[in-house]
Amino acid sequence: MSSFNLVESPLEPAQAIYDHVLPAGEGWLHPVKAGQTLRIIDLEGNQAVDTLFYSASDFTERYSATETLKAGAIYLTAGSRLMSSRGREMLTITADTCGRHDTLGGACSAESNAVRYALNKQPMHSCRDTFLKCLWQYDGGLTKRDLTANINFFMNVPVTSEGGLEFADGVSAPGKYVEMKAAMDVLCLISNCPQLNNPCNAYNPTPVRLLIWN
Repeated sequence: MSSFNLVESPLEPAQAIYDHVLPAGEGWLHPVKAGQTLRIIDLEGNQAVDTLFYSASDFTERYSATETLKAGAIYLTAGSRLMSSRGREMLTITADTCGRHDTLGGACSAESNAVRYALNKQPMHSCRDTFLKCLWQYDGGLTKRDLTANINFFMNVPVTSEGGLEFADGVSAPGKYVEMKAAMDVLCLISNCPQLNNPCNAYNPTPVRLLIWN
């Protein structure tokens, strides 16, 4: 499946049953039921939205980057299926006005901040910190061992001809969105990335908007 498969959504925000603006650096842990549609809107452009999904009935079944790559391509876009660690479809991207989302770059952490940028960047807020805070606040038995390779919606991480990764300028813009329909009851975990050290978000983390429809 090629990237940049742009598809508009017919859904109207006024008809959503849930509407929330998530500031940069904040986390979100929320259920999405089978048949419901989740939209993530990049309000100001080029914001990275680190995302994981868990089966609501069994947290040991969760989003799998490996199974998702097997079912599609390196970059996610409209039509991409998000697969579980048991090879089952969790969600399908039904609309996408950005057209390209990363599956390989992972979440920033204290360790990656130090390795990629500088030792003095290690204490900076990271997506892994946000993920862990959400799991700690959630009384559901999830722990840091449940953090796996995540999706980075709106993030541009090209794969080089040598097989390496580059963290490049974003390809999104204000108001671009990605929308996905759940094939099973899932728990969605988001870190709206606070990263200040790479160009994916133009060194300026910004809020995103989250909507859910029945």
